[in-house]
Amino acid sequence: MFRGFGTVLNVVTVLAGSGIGVLVGHRLPQRTRDVVTDALGLVTLLIAAVSAAAVLAAAVGESATVLVVLGALLIGGIAGSLLRIESRLEEFGGVLQHRLARDGDGEARRRFIEGFLTASLVFCVGPLTILGSLSDGMGTGYEQLALKATMDGFASVAFAASLGWGVMASALAVGVVQGLLTLLGVLAGDVFGDAAIAALTATGGLLLVGVALRLLRMKPLPVGDLLPALVVAPLLVVIVTAFRT
Repeated sequence: MFRGFGTVLNVVTVLAGSGIGVLVGHRLPQRTRDVVTDALGLVTLLIAAVSAAAVLAAAVGESATVLVVLGALLIGGIAGSLLRIESRLEEFGGVLQHRLARDGDGEARRRFIEGFLTASLVFCVGPLTILGSLSDGMGTGYEQLALKATMDGFASVAFAASLGWGVMASALAVGVVQGLLTLLGVLAGDVFGDAAIAALTATGGLLLVGVALRLLRMKPLPVGDLLPALVVAPLLVVIVTAFRT
């Protein structure tokens, strides 16, 4: 298969799953939709807990593990808030809703944006997104993205049943993010060390915790503003490793 096949497969499964979810979702009562959303929040929290485990310990040392992730979140969060990434993502979701959805009232707009933003974050910041896309780009196989595509397909059914058409629009975010990561794997895959990839995975896991809290309606954390942390984390690993050598 060609490089990037995993991303294409993932986009297709999200589109298909979202279509199925929209078709069956309106037949479910609101209480059932809320239960589905809560279940997805708990599963996301479980995936996040596994991903955010102390995977950096062997590479940068026990004492530096928390500092790397903390530093990435703080620096990334400050940069993201100044750039208003969360607000810009919501505005982009509103533009998509205006162009794609026929129902334009306030509640429909809010639901579309929430579906787009939540699904995009869940599908784009997890460990399989990072590791699978880089592996696909480096030519070592698309199996991880195939697994992610299957999981995202089923998840998009549940998301779309609860949140509607906005989940289908998240396929655009999946294509862009994973496509760029795959291209990065093609161009500079050999440059990435295990520690840098581990930093991306651990930080992405903590971002998923924020997404889970949103799904569980516990606290609407601005996860979009924290996305630059995914860039900062591997840079901090390089700095810490340089000081240790």
